[in-house]
Amino acid sequence: MRALQIAATGMSAQQTRVEVISNNLANMSTTGYNARRAEFADLHYQQATRPGTVTAADGTVIPAGVQLGLGVRPTAVSINLQQGALTQTGGDLDLAIDGDGYIEVTLPSGLSAYTRDGGLKRSPDGLIVTSDGYPVVPGVTIPDDAGTISINAAGEVYAYFSDQVEPEMLGQLTLAGFSNEKGLEAIGSNLFLETAASGTPQVTTPGQDGLGTLRQGYLEDSSVDSVREITELIKAQRGYELNAKVITAADQMLAATTQVR
Repeated sequence: MRALQIAATGMSAQQTRVEVISNNLANMSTTGYNARRAEFADLHYQQATRPGTVTAADGTVIPAGVQLGLGVRPTAVSINLQQGALTQTGGDLDLAIDGDGYIEVTLPSGLSAYTRDGGLKRSPDGLIVTSDGYPVVPGVTIPDDAGTISINAAGEVYAYFSDQVEPEMLGQLTLAGFSNEKGLEAIGSNLFLETAASGTPQVTTPGQDGLGTLRQGYLEDSSVDSVREITELIKAQRGYELNAKVITAADQMLAATTQVR
């Protein structure tokens, strides 16, 4: 009775699907979050009769054969790279990436991480950091006596001082691009790590080499579509219920065989 094992893989797959959907809905308000989608593939097939098998002396060939599937398995949780809407905040250090690219930061371990969360802050030393305190690469320090901060689309950081007419350039922000963004490893806190699947980062000035530009005073909203996620949740729930009914039916069939006298 293979139906029990097959339906069990179906229930496990739908459970994984619900977990991915629940994570999407939990991050509806997360800055720069991209929705995820669970992907599946069918398991191996038991070849009771292979297609193309010769069944007679005259060379008659079976056109289809008998191939019995053994269930389903998860293959990936893919990220949707669709950009979220840009919301105006008015913050001097709030940056939205309009297009492709990631802001590079340095973790306490010394490794580089990448994020689209542009809600940047100023550390006690004046260094531009993320909300978790990770310094942005390349490092830009804002003097204590600086007034208004201006960041243009190309990532140039300027500061206005009370005793100067013209602004003073403090540094240049860059963006990192990847040949396969879906291959990045998510580690939480809106951060990603480079992997062998993502390829090496190509760091350049915003607006060049196909990368996006920076928008000061804006933040990127989550790309989660709540209506779509609720629809997918209903479909996953119905799929789970149907697989549970298969297990019930298989159990009743097994019970019938044990009662044969």
